[in-house]
Amino acid sequence: MKNLIVACAAAGTVAVLGGCAASGGLSKADKRFARGEYETAIELYKADVAKGKDVATANYKIGEAYRVSNRIEQAESYYKAALDGGVKNADALFYYAQALKANGKYEEAATQFQQYATSGTNRTLVARAEREAQNAQAATTLLAQRNNNEVMPLDQINSAASDFSATIKPDTKELVFASGRDGKKYLGNGEGFNHLYAIKFDDAEKMTGGTVMPYESVAMGGGAAATPAPAAGATGTAPAPAPAKSDKDAGKPVFNKPNMHQASATFSPDGKMMIFARSNDGSKKGLMSVDLFVSYFRGGTWTEPELVRGVNNSKADDFSPVLSPDGQTLYFASSRPGGQGGNDLYKSTLGANNRFSTPENLGDQINTAGNENFPAVGPDGTLYFSSDGHPGLGKLDLFRVEKGKVVNLGAPINSTGDDFAPYVTGKDMGVFASNRAGGKGSDDLYMFRKKPLKLVTFYAEGKVLGKDAKTGATEPLAGETVTILGANGQKVQDVQAGADGSFKVKLDTSATYSFVADRSGYFTARQGVSTVGRVPAQDQLPNEMNDISIPVTLTLDKIVVNKAIVVENIFYDYNKADIRPDAATELDKLVQTLTDNPDINIELSSHTDSRGNDKFNQDLSQKRAQSAVDYIISKGIPKARITAKGYGETRPVVKTAKTEEEHQKNRRTEFKVTKINAAPAGN
Repeated sequence: MKNLIVACAAAGTVAVLGGCAASGGLSKADKRFARGEYETAIELYKADVAKGKDVATANYKIGEAYRVSNRIEQAESYYKAALDGGVKNADALFYYAQALKANGKYEEAATQFQQYATSGTNRTLVARAEREAQNAQAATTLLAQRNNNEVMPLDQINSAASDFSATIKPDTKELVFASGRDGKKYLGNGEGFNHLYAIKFDDAEKMTGGTVMPYESVAMGGGAAATPAPAAGATGTAPAPAPAKSDKDAGKPVFNKPNMHQASATFSPDGKMMIFARSNDGSKKGLMSVDLFVSYFRGGTWTEPELVRGVNNSKADDFSPVLSPDGQTLYFASSRPGGQGGNDLYKSTLGANNRFSTPENLGDQINTAGNENFPAVGPDGTLYFSSDGHPGLGKLDLFRVEKGKVVNLGAPINSTGDDFAPYVTGKDMGVFASNRAGGKGSDDLYMFRKKPLKLVTFYAEGKVLGKDAKTGATEPLAGETVTILGANGQKVQDVQAGADGSFKVKLDTSATYSFVADRSGYFTARQGVSTVGRVPAQDQLPNEMNDISIPVTLTLDKIVVNKAIVVENIFYDYNKADIRPDAATELDKLVQTLTDNPDINIELSSHTDSRGNDKFNQDLSQKRAQSAVDYIISKGIPKARITAKGYGETRPVVKTAKTEEEHQKNRRTEFKVTKINAAPAGN
């Protein structure tokens, strides 16, 4: 955020020159720095570096000039050069860590913050370093937690200059914002002085169309002036708005004064009171400070802006004001003494006498040792603000207060750059400013809104097949009824397969089903289907409405009496017959087969390989078969329907087994249908 209304105090600087005011014995660069002319100072310090003149100190002062003019991301290489050069400044490491964090180098920043927390001598910065180390470590997690918002630049407004602090005037529906596009350069950062501009969109919902104009109240309706400002994307060569000079214009207020910053307008609900931030022109002591001003629309015109009584602090900068939706509470940021550190947020209540109460600090739940700026209040009363003191992604991030807790708005609203000055227009939508990569210039305005939730409908698309007992070939079974059971085993519905054996049925989200096909003379086919946890992430869904198909194949195997069927993956510990957990899982499938086919009786057999004593193998195989049968009976299968039989090594699949793989084929568990009982009458 390069064009926050900054003065020496507003930047939150610990001055490197012993104070902000110029003093005797300073170099030309130091004097420029002391007057807040950081852009000029930077060039002079760079010249010192090029000449080899006290290089480490000059690099450190370049870093400081970028930092206090709110461009710390550009200071990283200069702080590092200063530290590598042995600069004699105890706090250089802390600011270097801040620059690393501003550039998204979170792990390295955390290391440097931790090092300063251990070795630093400034107690205030040591405490901040400990918290900043934790914040930097949390940044990676925050970056990964993207939410369902979309962010779009307001290119109808944005220019090559800084554009920020948007609000909507309630009665005229104009969007009023601050911009440095007028061409007059502010020596603090080399960009234009901030002034107020307005646009009335042709399409208010999409924020498109319309013409940007300087916000000078020359119209009886209190709206924007009729003189267009430079178009979006222009280089900003138009003259700054100037005070009225003609008799015709005499007495009309001027909001935008040259050589001063104006920004952050906020309006009462009826649009008749306007509060904004304005700096002085720096003529006193060579410094600029910022205060809150108010103007009223009376008798068809606006009153001359005057200081907001009882709110401003003569020893600090007061800026980024915003009125609550009911117009009764004024929130703003201030660098005044007595806060938590840096800039803090305050509030003041409008009294019956039309004066604001003594400002009240919002407390350490919101304010930190860092900077809290640009408060905003949503239509539902939710407080939003910008901060670099709470865990974030880089410089300033956007936050809101939920049930007393400060919550980061997350990516893509927040980025590694400055994300600030929110204006919330409705639930999960609004405007904010950012200097993120890809914009038109310094700071740009962006619209954010929650994306419409993309919906998913699940379908089971399946086929019912019959398998030939001899060849193993399959063919579709026409007209087969498929029963769909819920997670509790209760029938949900029946669906009939078509002539080609196919079927399609809609499924609920986050539900579990069993698809069952049953035909006389065949083993019942069953397949589990679940939609639980299968909804893709929103950014992976291509359309607003998305159909997701889950394949289901139900293959009905012909029942052939006395044909052996291998039960796969039944393993036993060496020389033991106990049922292991992995074997139990496979036996559960056989339990299901017996449950689904109540008209069959089976023999379950166990086989060993040919190694070892014949009698030992015979006894072991019988014990193993009986253990498996006992397990199946324990699951509710009648004892009369299943017989255990151990064959030892008498029925090898590979008769001359030599390799371990061949022996493994002989060590197996099988079952075969021994009898098909008549179906009960009526079935």
